[in-house]
Amino acid sequence: MGYVVVQLSDGVKKALIIGPTELLPASLRVALRRKYLARLELAKAERASMLIIGHPKSGNTWLKVMLSRLYQVRHGLPASRLINTDEFARRNPAIPRLAATNGCYSYETAVGERLAVGAADNALRHKPVLILARNPIDIAVSWYYQFTRRQSRAKQELINHAIAHPIDRKTIDMWNFVRHSDIGLPFLIAYLNQWYRNSLSLENALVVRYEDLRSRPAETLAEITRFMGENFSAEEIAEAVEFGAFDNLRKMEASGFFRQGGMRLRRSGDPTAFKTRRGKVGGYRDEFTPEQVVELEALVAANLEPALGYHAVS
Repeated sequence: MGYVVVQLSDGVKKALIIGPTELLPASLRVALRRKYLARLELAKAERASMLIIGHPKSGNTWLKVMLSRLYQVRHGLPASRLINTDEFARRNPAIPRLAATNGCYSYETAVGERLAVGAADNALRHKPVLILARNPIDIAVSWYYQFTRRQSRAKQELINHAIAHPIDRKTIDMWNFVRHSDIGLPFLIAYLNQWYRNSLSLENALVVRYEDLRSRPAETLAEITRFMGENFSAEEIAEAVEFGAFDNLRKMEASGFFRQGGMRLRRSGDPTAFKTRRGKVGGYRDEFTPEQVVELEALVAANLEPALGYHAVS
């Protein structure tokens, strides 16, 4: 009698870690999830053709939508599915596996540690590494909405257990989150500085700014696909950019078009809970008083790596 080997997707593997640990005491639940999710995170990275590093709200999902569209059209795959890791490669081995991670929170540090300056030689350091950057004040504002409106309870718990001052998403206001929390603006500046330094020590790294993806989407997406070793036509790139346009994404998210967590509609009556919330470059200026904006921009000017290009007003 023959045996059928069932290969579970990375998404199913993650669910099989989260689900069975749900009823455990918090300390044990967090420890087990961190341990086994870290193993899964490393396994995904080791199998991937390219690593994408970006803090949440740096354009990660938007980029994956456009990359997914390129392969959807070329290979006739469902438009409602996105590449998170192996979703497309399991259907067609010619499509690359991607591993996207922030590289810093909880179990995701497993990847970040191996790509850090001074880390021992390992397989991840020889892969193409795409690093997504964004003005850290814009990240901080969008991160506030993500953490308080969209973040899964499991992920939020993992983050809170790793920081000195856990955040109560029900009570914290934006200013205290952005200016004073352990994962607010000072942390985000340090995060971007660290990954810029990491990029200089890696064999094949490319830093892409969210702002450039917004202002020059076709040219920047084409640069990314060349970095991946892919060859898409100008027409294919243009179609993917059109599909990933903000207004189109917002409509699709509102209609529940996407079937995966990253773009799945969470609270239809709350516009701040949308994944495609605003996407505005420099939108943080609409959220704070002029005095607060000056304070935040001064923090960036004094502490962020100048090579990233965020010292001048965007």
